Amino acid sequence: MTQSVWSQDPSGSPASGEATAAESALVTLIRAEFTEERLCRTLDLGAQRIPERLWAASLSGPLLELLSRPGKEFRSRLVEVAYDVGRNDDSAAMPELLPLLVEILHAGSLIVDDIEDDSKYRRGKPALHLIVGVPLALNAANWLYFLPHSVLERLELRPEVELQVRRVLDRGVLRCHYGQALDLGARLGSLAQREVFDVVSLSTRLKTGSLLELASELGGTAAGAAPELCQELAGFGREYGVALQMLDDVSGLFEERRAHKGHEDLVNGRPTWPWAWLAQKLDEVSYSRLQHRAREVEKRELHPEALAKALRRELGDAPYRCVHDQLGVAFARLERAVENKRVLDPLVEEIARLERAYG
Repeated sequence: MTQSVWSQDPSGSPASGEATAAESALVTLIRAEFTEERLCRTLDLGAQRIPERLWAASLSGPLLELLSRPGKEFRSRLVEVAYDVGRNDDSAAMPELLPLLVEILHAGSLIVDDIEDDSKYRRGKPALHLIVGVPLALNAANWLYFLPHSVLERLELRPEVELQVRRVLDRGVLRCHYGQALDLGARLGSLAQREVFDVVSLSTRLKTGSLLELASELGGTAAGAAPELCQELAGFGREYGVALQMLDDVSGLFEERRAHKGHEDLVNGRPTWPWAWLAQKLDEVSYSRLQHRAREVEKRELHPEALAKALRRELGDAPYRCVHDQLGVAFARLERAVENKRVLDPLVEEIARLERAYG
């Protein structure tokens, strides 16, 4: 394994407390977690010291390897927008670290997803578990799941607000694991045609939708928004997350640069949104023919691109229209709940950015 990469040159270790100008806020935060001052406080080290190269080899280095790869940061941006929508006092600035709570959780989920799916790539490079091995990658992901509660202590929110934020975080993570269970346990070949849409819809709402729901509810809750508005923000985030997963699934079929993702889904027999839509659209015979080809792909008797081509032909441009309509309906509902419509302008830009990113 290559975890020794981070222990060979302590002077160049990515765990250093010095941040570069170009790095993301999340990378800066992770670096700061491994400064001597922070480690002493978090671990109650007393006079004990661990060489920096050991942390770099076992935890900070693997994390910084992954997090230095550019991401789209839809979740943290949604926290910022929701905070602006929810706050009553224009002078109440959002805590700088607030959006990172959800990005930390998302990063952890990516590592776990790649392990569970045996994915080979993440953001254009080898998946983390292929670089450092499953044990170190899994431990790093679990560390990220717990880190938000430590960061939350530094935000100096009012006690009642902090308690509510903690509940929002815990509920979101719990729901994500229900969704992940469905995603891992349900295989296309084990589902009847009538079952496919509901399984895909629910697993998406819980796995991907819950994290975006968390992002929007987190922003509104921290801003002190009324419970009714927080509920509307959460509902929008959930639908936004479903749309994001729809686009992710479709892009694996329609975009050449993400064909490896689409092929991976087909080889592993995953129920995805293209199958959900076709299960509703096609008659029993036509759907059965596609399922027969799907079984051939799983058995490595047919190249996945042959099936991908057939799915594209059946779907046409309907998936992108469906996503656009879903986002429009979700936004319209949120807009009705917000008095000052202008605060939603950044959200309009984010929706457009999402559609461009996968278009």
